[in-house]
Amino acid sequence: MRGAGVLMPVFSLPGRYGIGTLGKNAYDFAEALSQAGQSYWQILPLGPTSLGDSPYQSFSTFAGNPYFIDLESFDENVLPKKLIKGFDFGADETRIDYGLLYEGRLKLLYHAYQVENYCGLEKEFPDFEPFCRENAFWLEDFALFMSIKEQEEGRPWYEWPKPLRERDESELSKLQSVLGDRIRFHKWLQYKFHSQWSALKKHVNGLGISLIGDLPIYISYDSSDVWADPQLFAMDGERRPRWVAGVPPDAFSSTGQLWGNPVYDWSYHEKTGFDWWIKRIGHSFELVDELRLDHFRGFDAYYCVPAGDATAEHGHWEQGPGMKLFDAVKRKLGKRRIIAEDLGVMTDSVRELLRESGFPGMKVLEFAFDPSGGSDYLPHRWTKDSVGYTGTHDNETLEAWIKELPKDEAAFAAEYLSLDKKDRSAWGDRMIRTVLMSAADTVIIPMADWLSLGSEARINEPSTFGGNWCWRMEKAAFGKKLIKRMHRLTWLYGRTAT
Repeated sequence: MRGAGVLMPVFSLPGRYGIGTLGKNAYDFAEALSQAGQSYWQILPLGPTSLGDSPYQSFSTFAGNPYFIDLESFDENVLPKKLIKGFDFGADETRIDYGLLYEGRLKLLYHAYQVENYCGLEKEFPDFEPFCRENAFWLEDFALFMSIKEQEEGRPWYEWPKPLRERDESELSKLQSVLGDRIRFHKWLQYKFHSQWSALKKHVNGLGISLIGDLPIYISYDSSDVWADPQLFAMDGERRPRWVAGVPPDAFSSTGQLWGNPVYDWSYHEKTGFDWWIKRIGHSFELVDELRLDHFRGFDAYYCVPAGDATAEHGHWEQGPGMKLFDAVKRKLGKRRIIAEDLGVMTDSVRELLRESGFPGMKVLEFAFDPSGGSDYLPHRWTKDSVGYTGTHDNETLEAWIKELPKDEAAFAAEYLSLDKKDRSAWGDRMIRTVLMSAADTVIIPMADWLSLGSEARINEPSTFGGNWCWRMEKAAFGKKLIKRMHRLTWLYGRTAT
């Protein structure tokens, strides 16, 4: 069935207090999507972010970001508006200041936690303890990890004292008592996040909209996952990575990309029947309806760089788990809708894995206009089972990309789409229409492209540090005029349910 949706991170939602949340503005956004005839809301990973603010580098693959907890949802007696307004979250509501969030957000939430837990209000939340029990397989380690990290002034776990690094049982037992209140606080944060997310998801689904999530292939080294279960990764006897992830040198980078994440010990995962992966993917499907699987080619073969190298030049390829993993997931979880992020250099073996898995791949219009005419991303080559995009969170916005398009690519795009070579003002509209009219059953347009925004709305520029993941939509931007236009175009190309 043909459908259309929007890519919009939770953090980019409008509103007060520094960052998008799971409150009223999220509900309003979903309502607007419904009125605009959209069937999908694609988000980015929901985990708590670490240094660099990237949702692809999280302290946990299972936890939710406490910054997304809606402050205005608390009763005035629990979290007074006057108290909230006493904190500075930045003057520009279209940009996120993560430094200010770090300084103030958890202080406010801790105030609310203390009132609810020590003034008898916890009786109003009888599902808190059941939530903790049901999620104990990850929550216990995560809450302890975050509490120790606070005690260690934010240092990564591999810089903690040796007994804590290596999880000495007697030391951890002592800390369970000493840090008991902070541990409970971090469990409470996850309970609040998951409660608010579940309510929002129910509302979104009730509008006939499916949520598409995003699962990073790799885990941050400084995460509770690696600290608690180092056997899942290719580590040495000192719990240090032997190899880290990256991408080899190519036309875009003479030294490659060094991501630095520990790579997996796939032989160990296979011995366990891929139990951790099944739990990870299963947990993700409790939060979303469909899942984009990041860096799909890494499941066929992945690039390893010796830990400690300054560049990715001296890495090598290793065989990934292939269909063994996906077959195990299907046996346990049943058939699920998974989108393969198959962008970049493709090999025959990756194409075969994509075919065998049955997952739809991605087609991105911004990659299409190679003057040779040989690009797989040209819309006439898109297939029914692919997912089409104008661009992704890693691309420049459509408007900025059009302005910066090299002369030869611009000439080819103009010829291909029958565009005015000199006046590019209508190019964005034509490209959105091209994606919508394509053969792909599912198409996703980033919200910034519908808004015709420039580079100020770019979400991420790969291989750069700082200034990313900061864009927020203006509150009035998604108004009646845009809703009407989106609905008309979505209907025109057969993608609305009504």
